[in-house]
Amino acid sequence: MKRESMLREVKVEDAIGMVLAHDLTQIIPGQFKGRLFRKGHVITEQDLPNLLNIGKEHIYILDLQQGYLHEDDAAQRMAEAIQGANIELSQPHEGKVTLKSSIHGLAKINKSFIDEVNALGEIAMATVKTNTVVQPGQALVGTRVIPLIVEESKISEVERLAGNHRSSSSLIQVKPFQPLKVGLLTTGSEVFKGRIEDRFGPIVKEKVAAFGSEVIKQRFATDDLGQIAGEILRFKEEGCQLILVTGGMSVDPDDRTPGAIKQTGAEIVSYGTPMLPGSMLMMAYLDGVPVMGLPGCVMHDPYTSFDVLLPRICAGEIIERPEITELGYGGMHGC
Repeated sequence: MKRESMLREVKVEDAIGMVLAHDLTQIIPGQFKGRLFRKGHVITEQDLPNLLNIGKEHIYILDLQQGYLHEDDAAQRMAEAIQGANIELSQPHEGKVTLKSSIHGLAKINKSFIDEVNALGEIAMATVKTNTVVQPGQALVGTRVIPLIVEESKISEVERLAGNHRSSSSLIQVKPFQPLKVGLLTTGSEVFKGRIEDRFGPIVKEKVAAFGSEVIKQRFATDDLGQIAGEILRFKEEGCQLILVTGGMSVDPDDRTPGAIKQTGAEIVSYGTPMLPGSMLMMAYLDGVPVMGLPGCVMHDPYTSFDVLLPRICAGEIIERPEITELGYGGMHGC
């Protein structure tokens, strides 16, 4: 049966006592946009002026047949198929169901799955980008179908694809941040000797605290390679779960931080990133403990490669070289 035959068009004047087949939206520019009438509402004579005011001279009466789904039911089934950890669902609203975060955490979105679903046609699944930091109640995904009625087989295909992807990776979830004990080492003879004030410390402490972690100790070192390496190893022995080294990351001869991190025996993931600002950042692991060399831009630029990688580390993820490489695309920020 064709979908058109399930919808009967009726003049609003003749629709008193009939049931609406879908939500009706009212838009008042600059003031209001939302649901004026809910699906299932029984039309009364008092409703007629409001219906005419939103341009509805006709409405649809629905006679849904087997093998087809109403837009609300389709959106609900898709949302349930992709719901993962720390995700809550809204009620269907104007044909859409929204997946929202229930915690402060890191959104993980399976892009290849989303692309496959949207390629099916007549389906809209819109998301935030993966690795977005989200707050409780923040919308992550909206699911809906384009027509009022859709073949149930199309939604079954979405459910099948969801099952296939779940076998190898998550679809939509929010990872909680882990409270890490952080060691902060500020390098530079000018700071160590008190010639200038440390400006790195307060900024880094604030960024770390935003994800529930804490700088448990900040120490200072000269530009001596051995001293820097020794302090890094000391932090590790003291149980720090993340070690941040600020300063000394440029190509100047007195900037020794990259060499000191290497001297500790740490495995270097990358010295340098293709993102700006933050191209001189170093990412390394010392017996599984992440060690980051932070460039000077962290002091004065609001969003750098450090701000991209820090929430992922606080969510317990391991940063690998291909993920550093990917920072170049879309990685031009305020330069």
